[in-house]
Amino acid sequence: MRIKQINSWTVNIFLSLSAIIAIFPIYMAVINSFKTDGEMFKSFISLPTTLRFSNYVEAFDRINMVQSSINSAIVAGIGIMGIVFCASLAGYKLSRTNNKLSNFIFMLFIASMLVPFHSIMIPLTRMAKALHVQGSIYGLAIIYIGLGVNMAVFLYHGFVKSIPRELEEAAEIDGCNEFQTFFKIIYPLLIPITVTIGILDFLWIWNDFLLTLIMITNADHNTLILSTNVLFGEYNKDWALILASLVLTAVPVVVMYTFFQRYIMEGITEGAVKG
Repeated sequence: MRIKQINSWTVNIFLSLSAIIAIFPIYMAVINSFKTDGEMFKSFISLPTTLRFSNYVEAFDRINMVQSSINSAIVAGIGIMGIVFCASLAGYKLSRTNNKLSNFIFMLFIASMLVPFHSIMIPLTRMAKALHVQGSIYGLAIIYIGLGVNMAVFLYHGFVKSIPRELEEAAEIDGCNEFQTFFKIIYPLLIPITVTIGILDFLWIWNDFLLTLIMITNADHNTLILSTNVLFGEYNKDWALILASLVLTAVPVVVMYTFFQRYIMEGITEGAVKG
């Protein structure tokens, strides 16, 4: 009994330290976003003497918060809808087709998840330029669809295995073709994993910087995370404004994750384990 109690205390201490390490950078960013640069460099970990909300007002204006947020929402919306549509159909068909070709295609999706983005960055840039989609937020959204569909297929593939085949057989007897069976019978049952995929891809697309940096060439099309880059000058960096802009950028992501974290964990577990 005493050994179990010691183990429990050890686990709690370890988790508490991990939480502190994870929260500390957020704490530093928030408290320093209310300071002047002079206060920040004088004491980086102390609380601000006065709350300078003017940092947030100026950062809101400098990063063009409204237009940048709209651009990010457009890219994320199109990207998520494309990923869900393509991956749900592919995951369903691959899960229900048991032959060597289907298994080979599925393994290609899995293998593509292991390819680092940096290794395809240059060919992807050249291809985007050749297809005249570089610089367009709609072209950027299409690229996100291609990059995000592999993980989604993996999750859908596992989730579909938990759905009884008798439902499809009954729909076929009632005269439904394969597409009608999928959209009327199967897809409504995929809502839990669809919510998970949508949230995960939103977090990824909203926070992604590197792909938007190499694909967006017009400042009017900047996503929110890319707009913060305008505050990094070659010879001057206003760290108070930079931290304020990063806090503003992170708020939608933190709010969404806080409300939907339960669905994320449930969907990943069901999609990866079932079947």
